[in-house]
Amino acid sequence: MQETKTAFIAIVGCPNVGKSSILNALLGQKVAIVSDKPQTTRTRIMGVLTEGETQLVFTDTPGFHRPHNKLGEKMVQAVSDGISGVDACMFVVEPQGKLREAEEHLIEKFKAQKMPVILVINKIDTVAEKTDLMMRIAQMSALYDFTAVVPVSAIKKDGLDALLDELKALAFPSAHFFPEDTLTDQPERVLAAEVIREKMLRLLDKEIPHGVAVSVEKMRERTDKDLLDIEAIIYCEKESHKGIIIGKKGAMLKRISTYARQDLERFFDCKINLQCWVKVKEGWRNREGLIHNFGLD
Repeated sequence: MQETKTAFIAIVGCPNVGKSSILNALLGQKVAIVSDKPQTTRTRIMGVLTEGETQLVFTDTPGFHRPHNKLGEKMVQAVSDGISGVDACMFVVEPQGKLREAEEHLIEKFKAQKMPVILVINKIDTVAEKTDLMMRIAQMSALYDFTAVVPVSAIKKDGLDALLDELKALAFPSAHFFPEDTLTDQPERVLAAEVIREKMLRLLDKEIPHGVAVSVEKMRERTDKDLLDIEAIIYCEKESHKGIIIGKKGAMLKRISTYARQDLERFFDCKINLQCWVKVKEGWRNREGLIHNFGLD
């Protein structure tokens, strides 16, 4: 009988570098929402990958940034908490550009904890010249003694096998902490709420999506047919935002609900009746009680 191994790995980096995309690609299933807007991930999301005797437990953290409200403070705290108590970190950066202040802070945290870190350079499909990528590798490698440096493209699924090999090498002899079919620790209601929020991030412009929260109030399977009823409330911060989310004659809310329902039907593998309503909660991102009620602390 082969000896089982486990590693707990935090995925960290600046907003919008593709942390959630990499997690979803490694798991082969969407457990974290993605969009082209920064700070899409608000809380720590756990993903579990079990292959043979090795179990990798990932924590996808919010993008490390300078907070502008209480919700932002909670998100930054989630990153610090995510780094504490794990066996290693997967540090995701983009293939070009200057080192950001937040990345410098993360490297200092690695040094303080003498953390094993795999540097993952994502979005290599956007690099025209290979020499640019080599310069990035040299630049980052001079800052920390990384366990490995792996260039990948999450969107093209390029380099993921090499990344997985490096991640597995970090596992140590241990019993598995989760059943082998476990994919995530996210409750079904949270997953449903996050899928709805993802569609708003994709369909709405500017700051409106960052001022919304989604609460799934009802999730019940019908006994007479293979149908799941989901009722959700979308909370926004301003009356004017409510009108934009609903749209002319309800057109935008219908698009959000339709795209969310299609995603949820694929995930839950059943027909879904999704009903969404929009309510205003002014300044909720600075109200501790509401942040707690929405499960964002």
